[in-house]
Amino acid sequence: MVLFSGGPTLAQVPPTPSTRVLSPVPPAKLPPELGLDEQLASDRTALLQAIDHSLQYLRAPSSQVRYRDLAIPGITHERVVRSLVRFRQLLLDSPSPHALQTAVRREFELYQSVGFDRQGTVAFTGYFEPTYRASRQPTSEYRYPLYQLPQNFAQWSKPNPSRAELESGPLLRGLELVWLRDRLEAFLVHVQGSARLQMTDGTVMSIGYAGKTDQPYTGLGRELVRDGKIRQEDLNLPVLIRYFQQNPSQLDIYLPRNRSFVFFRETNGAPATGSLGVPVTTWRSIATDRSLMPPGALALIQSTLPIPNASGQLEQVWVSRYLLDQDTGGAIRGAGRVDVFMGTGSQAEAQAGLTNAYGRLYYLLLR
Repeated sequence: MVLFSGGPTLAQVPPTPSTRVLSPVPPAKLPPELGLDEQLASDRTALLQAIDHSLQYLRAPSSQVRYRDLAIPGITHERVVRSLVRFRQLLLDSPSPHALQTAVRREFELYQSVGFDRQGTVAFTGYFEPTYRASRQPTSEYRYPLYQLPQNFAQWSKPNPSRAELESGPLLRGLELVWLRDRLEAFLVHVQGSARLQMTDGTVMSIGYAGKTDQPYTGLGRELVRDGKIRQEDLNLPVLIRYFQQNPSQLDIYLPRNRSFVFFRETNGAPATGSLGVPVTTWRSIATDRSLMPPGALALIQSTLPIPNASGQLEQVWVSRYLLDQDTGGAIRGAGRVDVFMGTGSQAEAQAGLTNAYGRLYYLLLR
């Protein structure tokens, strides 16, 4: 499934040309910190797992076609595979993050994204897998449905109907998969692309992306800022949720502005899966523009992200962290956008909602 950007929408960034979106970094200009995040020792297993998921994808013949279509100078399918295999071994053999950094400097070359300004600046947001209450049957409390993919969807006329047209018309009648009790929560599942739902009968239903219309994605946050409802500097997911809780009638105005519409399927407990068809890993997977960036490749991000402190409170901390490029999203366009997968549940939602920062994006390739 494809997981869609769920964090707050930063200032709109201009599209980036598809040529030269990644440039090799001269050794003298390498960043001073390469993956020296404090979590490396405690979640090395998660990073190894994410690497294995990328290797699983890259073993499929279809992944080679993707790389031929990308045609990024210096970055080939074979080089990405060798890089992941070698980095995995270094990760196992290195006794500390500092030792790993020394080995990476010696053996790897970094390619930096040109960013949205062609100066390397990248906008970071976060996404997550929600856990909401839901019902298999509609009730007076559970009134907001999520829909299955229509069997004849491939034959729908182009462009597809908008969100407003689908929600008010007969096309989706009988395709309800599950009902939620909060209209905004149902919308946020569309934005995230997956969820684990606590059902009224005591069971848990996992749902995932099954398809989407060809209509454009528009972020609610950007629209609220544009209309002067929220200041850009105050925008984050908790602020957005609070605005609609205080002004529920505004949902009638703003939800239809996102004309895109997502369909779902029951996934029978499977983990959240990215656009490569492999699971995404908490804090070790990112979503980028699939038309520009190397799928499955090892990335290094440097930005300010919300990290729990010793008391469990979220603090904005500068991190230099290794992740795998394993997903894409409707709001992730150009070389200047990255969405970090924060995991499942309320903690992940809190972190994703507070991820709204600028930084740098690199890819690591063996020399």
